[in-house]
Amino acid sequence: YTRGTVTAFSPFDARADAEALRKAMKGMGTDEETILKILTSRNNAQRQEIAAAFKTLFGRDLVDDLKSELTGKFETLMVSLMRPAYIFDAHALKHAIKGAGTNEKVLTEILASRTPEEMRNIKQVYLQEYEANLEDKITGETSGHFQRLLVVLLQANRDPDGRVDEGLVEQDAQVLFRAGELKWGTDEEKFITILGTRSVSHLRRVFDKYMTISGFQIEETIDRETSGDLEKLLLAVVKCVRSVPAYFAETLYYSMKGAGTDDDTLIRVMVSRSEVDLLDIRRELRKNFAKSLHQMIQKDTSGDYRKALLLLCGGDDE
Repeated sequence: YTRGTVTAFSPFDARADAEALRKAMKGMGTDEETILKILTSRNNAQRQEIAAAFKTLFGRDLVDDLKSELTGKFETLMVSLMRPAYIFDAHALKHAIKGAGTNEKVLTEILASRTPEEMRNIKQVYLQEYEANLEDKITGETSGHFQRLLVVLLQANRDPDGRVDEGLVEQDAQVLFRAGELKWGTDEEKFITILGTRSVSHLRRVFDKYMTISGFQIEETIDRETSGDLEKLLLAVVKCVRSVPAYFAETLYYSMKGAGTDDDTLIRVMVSRSEVDLLDIRRELRKNFAKSLHQMIQKDTSGDYRKALLLLCGGDDE
């Protein structure tokens, strides 16, 4: 069951697709249209089969060919589509923590939104691909409470959803209230432990109870009492607990709102959610921002890059 816009293509013929892609890239000039049509309409598992067929038939690496034939954002998008989900996330994290300056935005987005199972897979793939421990890498590049919450999320030990204990809900809400609104200087540790380890259904009840006790949404308290990277991460965790699709709808909205487009974020979200919940994200964007994702992409991008993004987006929500 998926709420993605991209699903398995049928009838699927990996060899025929591989041949069409080779033809599109052979000789003078590249037929971008064929490339984008094939890659956006096959799911990731099928793209891997196409790459295998491509190697068998032509002795060539499909991703290398795409990199040498395409350029710019369109190239980034097509190459991203070729990466299996966990490799895609591991790669994004690796690039977020390498070299000068850390990209906290990427760390925040991935660690706040992925399920515990996804997180465990990402860590395993990271170790295989890069022969390095993701937690060590992240702790080496971050500090303070921001680092602590990232480490808690990396443990992927959030309680599984089950029966919610109202007594514990009341207790957690009181602890957060005392740690946030009632105290000079917030007790971040309490926020980190509760937000990083309790089950999603439990936390949703805690947020309701918090509102009842304090008269504030928990987001308002976080906004007032914390700042910088920690604030952004706490807010992302709260938003993902409330609704992952709503969180990504907001992320996409701000990647395109105003002057200039944050293409890295746009590509990352469109690719990573295309087989998961992009239909729900579209609906949330419509509901919360009165915008159509299709029209935002239409207005903010151009060329083959735009064509490919629109195909990934699927329909328009008018």
